[in-house]
Amino acid sequence: MESLEKLKPLALLLLRLGLGIIFVFHGYPKLFTHTRETMQGFAHMGFPAYFAYIAGVFEFFGGLLLIVGLFTRIAGLLLALEMAVALVKVHGMISNPMAVENYQFPLACAVGSFALAAMGAGLVSLDHAVFASRRGSAPRKSKNKNRDRD
Repeated sequence: MESLEKLKPLALLLLRLGLGIIFVFHGYPKLFTHTRETMQGFAHMGFPAYFAYIAGVFEFFGGLLLIVGLFTRIAGLLLALEMAVALVKVHGMISNPMAVENYQFPLACAVGSFALAAMGAGLVSLDHAVFASRRGSAPRKSKNKNRDRD
């Protein structure tokens, strides 16, 4: 199991990249190409039309933040919350829980985003590069207890 623990930075990197690409792909048209259609769709679903902009900003810029690994916990939490709203209000997870085919994709995105919010970006990220020096001010404990004795 310890050898699998060594794969954690790679696993978090791949999770960030995969989710980030998905969110950028879905957020870009909301902001830049199909904004009017998206606003009409949001209004048809019972949301204010301007929620299309909010969803587009969360998805596009949140996805970019996940890709580079900057402010990953915040972006992951916001994206997980957005997907939770979509699961309940749009995809009918609560009203028809047996229709998994209706909500499997946003559920996977929500769970993955929440995992990143809980775990952080990992070692291969801007979060680690920028913020590790601030956190790492305390000396690290040695694995070999006898080495520290004189």
